[in-house]
Amino acid sequence: MSALKEQPRSGRAFRERQPKSIQWVNSLRRSDVSQLWSDLHRIVCHHPLVRASRSAGLLVEEGAQNAYTDLTQELFVLLLSKGRFQHYLDSGMTDAEIECEIGQIELTNLLTAELRKRHPESYRLARRISTLIQSSANFRRFDSSGMNDEPHRRLVDRVYGLSEWPDGKQKRESHELEQRVQMIPMRQRDTRMVGCTGDAQVVISNSDLEDLIISVLEAVDSPVDVRALRSLVMSRLPVMDIYLVPLGGDDGDEGGMQFEPVAVGDNPEEGLLRRESELAAAGCVEQFLKGLHESVRGKVKQYNRMLGVLWHCYLSPEHATQLEVAATLGVSDSLVSDYRRRIEQELRALAFSEIEEARRFELALREKVRSLVLIEESIAV
Repeated sequence: MSALKEQPRSGRAFRERQPKSIQWVNSLRRSDVSQLWSDLHRIVCHHPLVRASRSAGLLVEEGAQNAYTDLTQELFVLLLSKGRFQHYLDSGMTDAEIECEIGQIELTNLLTAELRKRHPESYRLARRISTLIQSSANFRRFDSSGMNDEPHRRLVDRVYGLSEWPDGKQKRESHELEQRVQMIPMRQRDTRMVGCTGDAQVVISNSDLEDLIISVLEAVDSPVDVRALRSLVMSRLPVMDIYLVPLGGDDGDEGGMQFEPVAVGDNPEEGLLRRESELAAAGCVEQFLKGLHESVRGKVKQYNRMLGVLWHCYLSPEHATQLEVAATLGVSDSLVSDYRRRIEQELRALAFSEIEEARRFELALREKVRSLVLIEESIAV
C-alpha cells in the first residue's frame, strides 16, 4: 500500500531539484518536440510517485526504461490534448513554473487517477488514515515538528505515534512490526453504501478506523512512518480491490495458459430450476393481480383502470408520463397517483430472495397485463 497517495514535494523543494539548463519556453516557441519529450521523460524518471507506482504494479512493462517511456508518451499526449503547451505560452509562465506544474499537478493527477481506478478502496482508505493521524489529538509526529529543519518532508516519510508516548520512544524494525500487528484480529466489513452514487461500501467507519490505528500503534509499541502505518492498518481490514483482466491474456502471449469460456446453455439441473422459477413467478403474478383486484373491492371498471395504469406507467416500453397516462385513460392525474400508490403497496408486499426471481416475475407480469389490456381495448372498440 506504500504507493497510495504519495504527496509530492512543495514547489520550493521541487524547484531546487530542477536542472539549471531547462528551457521549456524556448522549446515550446520552437515547437521542438524532441526536446519537450526529453524533458518530460526526465520528470517522469525522477518523480517519487512514479517509483511508488512501480511497486504498486501500475508500471509492469519489462525494464524500467520501457515503463518510463510509455508513461512519458501518455503524459505528452495528455498535455497536448488538453492544450496545456499553448496555455503555458499564452499565460507567460516561466520555465520553473512550467516544470512545477507538469511535475506536481499534471503527472501526479495522471498517476493518482490510475491508482483510484486500479485500487479504489485501498486509495480511499489510505487517504482516510493519513487524514486521521494528522487531525486527531490521539496522534502526533515523532520525527520533527516540520517547521524548521524538515519543512518539505513528504507525508509518507513522516513518523507518527500516540500522543501519550514520550519523545524518546524507541523505534522497532519493520519485521518486528509485522509480527506484532498479527495479534490484532481482522475487522468485520461494513457493507453500508456511501458516495454520491451509492456505489461504494463504508468498509469501516472513521471512529472504528481511528480505534484500529490506536490498536495497531499499541500493538507495535513504536512510532511508525506513515507508509508503514497505512500498510499495517490495512492488513487488518477486509479490503477488496478487484482489477479485471482478459480471460485469455494478450493474444501475443504464446506460452500462457489458455482458458475456454464456460458454455452459456442450461444444463439439465439449471433447466429444471429455471422452469420451476417460471412457474413460481407465474404464481406470484396471479397473487399480485388478486391483490389489486381486492384493493378496488372487485369493481371491474376500477380494476381495468388500474391495469391500464400498471401497464402504461410501469410495464410499457413507451414510458409515458403520468399526465399522458391520465389523458389516455380519461381520468384525473390524482386518480392515477392513487392507483400508483396502491400498485406500489402491493409490489412491496412481494418478497423475492433472488434478483432472478424478480426478473421472472416482471416478464410474466408484462405478458399477462399486456394480454389483459389488449382484451379490454378490443372490447371497448
